[in-house]
Amino acid sequence: MATYLDRILDAHRRRARYDSRSLDALVEEARSVLPARDFGGAIRSHESPPGSDLVAVVAEIKRRSPSKGELFAGLDPASLARQYESGGAACISVLTDEQFFGGSPDDLRAARNAVDLPVLRKDFTVSPHDVADARIMGSDAVLLIVAALSDTQLSDFRQLADELGLAALVEVHDEGELERAVAADASIIGVNQRDLVTFEVDTARAVRVAAGFPAGIVKVAESGITGAEDVAALAEAGYDAVLVGEALVTSGDPAAAVRTLRAPAL
Repeated sequence: MATYLDRILDAHRRRARYDSRSLDALVEEARSVLPARDFGGAIRSHESPPGSDLVAVVAEIKRRSPSKGELFAGLDPASLARQYESGGAACISVLTDEQFFGGSPDDLRAARNAVDLPVLRKDFTVSPHDVADARIMGSDAVLLIVAALSDTQLSDFRQLADELGLAALVEVHDEGELERAVAADASIIGVNQRDLVTFEVDTARAVRVAAGFPAGIVKVAESGITGAEDVAALAEAGYDAVLVGEALVTSGDPAAAVRTLRAPAL
């Protein structure tokens, strides 16, 4: 029986197989776009000194999820991005997958044009065309999911992102995938606590995997983060940032919700 991840990746790979656009032309176009904002630098600038429980927040614009359906009827990406920025978010993440998450490149463009923060294209990157497209649509960072890529793809896509001025958030789910990300010279690594096969969340996953991080890598915890206590535990485990979507989108007051995550319980 196909899992959520199987269905999503199959759809993206099918589109990639029929993409007849010239990669060289796309790369050339991507290189002509205005310089990207510094995604990793924004996270570092929002960190507190070692020992503090204050972490950077990557606030996500997410219309729906495959497991929960619609999250925010009538979501306005520009308005939501401005609320995130006013609450103290370091960066914005935007879902651009339409079929499964209801997003679009237009959502990303609207959000980025509304704020001064770096913006991550949150999508299932399966081809070099996707990397170039991310820069062309205005993103400052691209998501590379280790579970969806071979070692060669992971390394090649990360290098292409670097050539185009994009940061790469390399996403892992366990210690083995962390080793693969490090081998690909990832400098920003996210630990997703959501199992992409079952879509269930294990809130202890990021803390377990944190012990395997080498020094010098920007560490981001993703999924299952709902409040200050979660953030405090992740800060104690050494994370520099948290990426939060559903809890912010459904909060009713996104700016206040970001501020709460920025100052977790001690």
